[in-house]
Amino acid sequence: MTETFTAVVIDQVDGKPKGMFRQLALTDLPDHDVLVEVAYSTLNYKDGLAFTGAGRIARRTPLVAGADLAGTVVQSRSPDWKPGDRVVVNGFGMTETEGGGYTRFQKVKPEWLMRLPDGFSLEQAMAIGTAGYTAALCVLALEDWGAIQPNAGEVVVTGAAGGVGSIAVSLLSSLGYRVTASTGRPETHAYLSSLGASGFIDRASLADKGGALQKERWAGAVDTVGSTTLANVIAQTVYGGAVATCGLAGGADLPATVMPFILRGVTLLGIDSVMTPMAKRVRAWDYLDKHLNRDHLAAMTSVEPMSNLPALADAILAGKTRGRVVIDVTK
Repeated sequence: MTETFTAVVIDQVDGKPKGMFRQLALTDLPDHDVLVEVAYSTLNYKDGLAFTGAGRIARRTPLVAGADLAGTVVQSRSPDWKPGDRVVVNGFGMTETEGGGYTRFQKVKPEWLMRLPDGFSLEQAMAIGTAGYTAALCVLALEDWGAIQPNAGEVVVTGAAGGVGSIAVSLLSSLGYRVTASTGRPETHAYLSSLGASGFIDRASLADKGGALQKERWAGAVDTVGSTTLANVIAQTVYGGAVATCGLAGGADLPATVMPFILRGVTLLGIDSVMTPMAKRVRAWDYLDKHLNRDHLAAMTSVEPMSNLPALADAILAGKTRGRVVIDVTK
């Protein structure tokens, strides 16, 4: 192991948190039981907020950024993990209260670690990342609730060209669902069609305030946007349908009424990916291993060096990224 290595650290600059590159040593890492040699991390909207300081994601500083990591165990004081184990960590406060994956090495708590399914490489694990595993949680929630059936009714995915949206479109279409993609970028239609989207709705049509009850259309929905978009999706969901919500790219508010819930029996399913119990995580990753189309995953993924993070963070906040961006922490 090298004596020092490059990491992205959130620290205070003129009283505001901002990401910067620093050289760290193993002694700078937290005193957790498992040392992981990180191969890849990924780029999430949260990472863009944390790196730029546009959102106060890091609750303490200095703190290594990056909400995900995939790598190999190097040292372990835990009997559950041994050198050579391939592992993935999503969430658990990384980049908020705990050091994250934008580093060559990281020490983590044993209970955060999940064994990577044999069907995925380390790079593919971060092509999926929190975004993909969140998408799987959304689809599983809709199926478990019984709101959607293959080849019956439309399922809308908002923010469809983003990370969660792309994998949700791919998963749903591969499972036989009729997927409508909501996006404000017509140039992504061919891309989304290649992932299995069979129809499109312009995000602008969901962004303006609408009626409390609108024409019934969606059997189910995966929403990554929140705010007025989510309110309109709920108002357009059919009797007995359900909406899985997991994001707030459009805002944290929900300007809706109770009418769809009490007159149409619509269900709103909240999806958390940060502190999800391990049993649900394992189920979601096994589901991805079984159902995620690997060609789709490759088509939606780009690999970027960690040195490009300043530009990438700006791009994801501006809605200019597409699909999944894997961060190679060695470059």
